[in-house]
Amino acid sequence: MKEEIPFSKDIALAFKNEPPGSWLLDLPEGCIRLSSGYPEPSLVPVEEVKSAVVRLLDEEGDLPLHYKGSPRMPKLAAMIQERMAKRGVDLTEQEILVTSGACQAIDLVSRVLLDSKAVVALEAPTYMEALEVFGNYTEHFMNVPVDENGMDTTRFAEMLANRKREGLTLPRILYTIPSSQNPTGTTMTLERRARLIELAEEYGFLILEDDAYGELNFGDAPRLLKALDRGNRVIHIGSLSKVVAPGMRIGWAAGPEEIITTMNWFKKDLHHPFGQATMTTFLEDIDFDAHVEKLSAAYKRKCEVMIAALEKFLPPAVTWYTPEGGYFVWVRIPGVDTMEMLPQALDAGVSYVPGNYFFQSPENNEFLRLSFSYATDEEIVKGVELLGEVAGRNI
Repeated sequence: MKEEIPFSKDIALAFKNEPPGSWLLDLPEGCIRLSSGYPEPSLVPVEEVKSAVVRLLDEEGDLPLHYKGSPRMPKLAAMIQERMAKRGVDLTEQEILVTSGACQAIDLVSRVLLDSKAVVALEAPTYMEALEVFGNYTEHFMNVPVDENGMDTTRFAEMLANRKREGLTLPRILYTIPSSQNPTGTTMTLERRARLIELAEEYGFLILEDDAYGELNFGDAPRLLKALDRGNRVIHIGSLSKVVAPGMRIGWAAGPEEIITTMNWFKKDLHHPFGQATMTTFLEDIDFDAHVEKLSAAYKRKCEVMIAALEKFLPPAVTWYTPEGGYFVWVRIPGVDTMEMLPQALDAGVSYVPGNYFFQSPENNEFLRLSFSYATDEEIVKGVELLGEVAGRNI
């Protein structure tokens, strides 16, 4: 008889979920990829990264290739501190931890703060990989609706008051993407940000602020939740994936020293010496403000192309939010199950991500996420035209 593998009881929750990445699509050849939340290839700074690698190895030889790594490594955290200070957040060295992308930061926060009894409050809809991470640690969630102004803090306040009155467990953390949210593209208003901080102080939960798209604004930069935080209740998650390159896997967590220190106890990846030293060298050589402005302008223009195409080709009943930054447009096709419609769209030659993947407990499947970041202008227009034809046959 085959002996059962003695998996830890602590990971039993993970086996109740779909395998990681189940939302990834197997796309037919030639399909227009409006599902891909990737940077535009021409905006990835390939030559600059190549130059950084050459300069790093010329100057330091084998050092970046060892466990201990390059003397440039500590400089990366200092550079991130400087960037955060420009955005209104002053941090000590002990309040920041460089991670392998934002996902590692989310996982480390979950590992040190969550258990099977913990309640996580999160936006509905929200980032699907964050849902995967949280589902590995707990099955208790509060789903807070999102509208055109971001997370509905009035509704959240009602939910919290009801739970307290009924003696139910209050959330341990709230996860939010307040700026250019994935998937909706919405940005939380300043009034709602301030109210969220008040609620955290009143009900005693921590806020996990995912700022993956926060630098890619099409207008004035919104105020970070961490910049409004006076009670040290916000753990800020940042990333260079969307503004440099996702394959570099550079992110960070910034928050209370005790939490950051504990996260570091469980971060056993030796801090990726070569990747971090390469990123440091890259940042030494670039005007980062100008770089971010260039990206924001490019994605704003691509967004305008998509919105114009949606207005031209989508049936009148279809609605969407116009984003203020980021990569995505959130579309609602009333009365249509977008999961069931997906094979028709793929056959027609265009992809999207069905909306049910962005909900912890999907209640309707009328939504889908489109990305304008990766495809060319011509592909965006043609892809939306094809989507309009498919949607028109289903409404």
